[in-house]
Amino acid sequence: MEFDAAAYRPSHFAYAFADRVATITLNRPERKNPLTFESYAELRDLFRALVYAPAVKAVVVTGAGGNFCSGGDVHEIIGPLTRMDMPELLAFTRMTGDLVKAMRKCPQPIVAAIDGVCAGAGAIMAMASDIRFATPAARTAFLFTRVGLAGADMGACAILPRIIGQGRAADLLFSGRSFSAEEGERWGFFNRVVAADALQGEAAAYAAMLAQGPTFAHGMTKNQLEMEWALPVETAIEAEAQAQAICMQTRDFERAYHAFVAKQKPVFEGN
Repeated sequence: MEFDAAAYRPSHFAYAFADRVATITLNRPERKNPLTFESYAELRDLFRALVYAPAVKAVVVTGAGGNFCSGGDVHEIIGPLTRMDMPELLAFTRMTGDLVKAMRKCPQPIVAAIDGVCAGAGAIMAMASDIRFATPAARTAFLFTRVGLAGADMGACAILPRIIGQGRAADLLFSGRSFSAEEGERWGFFNRVVAADALQGEAAAYAAMLAQGPTFAHGMTKNQLEMEWALPVETAIEAEAQAQAICMQTRDFERAYHAFVAKQKPVFEGN
């Protein structure tokens, strides 16, 4: 069944849908937008549903009040976790990991717009996004070790080294230290650093650009970026041959050709 992106109304974060872009805003600014058991699950369910939302062509994830996300709420998550038994704890860690899986499996590109605090599970959500914009005030930390936990959380040991390299990832995951926007851009974690008053506009404009592109092909690119991590090069080349042949069957491919011949800009429709 198709997901109605225009009618969707979440309970634990803000959401808007316009011009083919869905915008998710973590909106507990008085606490720097921490996650709760309920918001984790609702975010997971939304990203799963986006697989069935052809009207949504791109996604923006951001936070309210000058911060992105401070991670799991200390009182609403961390405290209760200290009182759970092993089956309950494993159910929780699998559920949080399912959020990352859902973000990686949803076909739409995800643009994260990051200001201020981006810590713990917030840093993971940024990591799981496809494109990351930050302000100079962004401070990002995979701080699990600081609360006595492993840096191996929600896929961090698999995904973060692929973004910034093994040694840099090891530094961040062992130390739990925060890194600046400048350092994050230099390492490749952030695609772009922009002024605070330009952040939302830049992220929205980038998402709009993606939404106007060949969105079926964008979904294929995201799929291949994800799938090819575990493939040898020869298998990856064959996978891309198949993926590209599928894209060559789309109307968008024809539209691009006819527009080029007519010396016009193609108008893509995602099919």
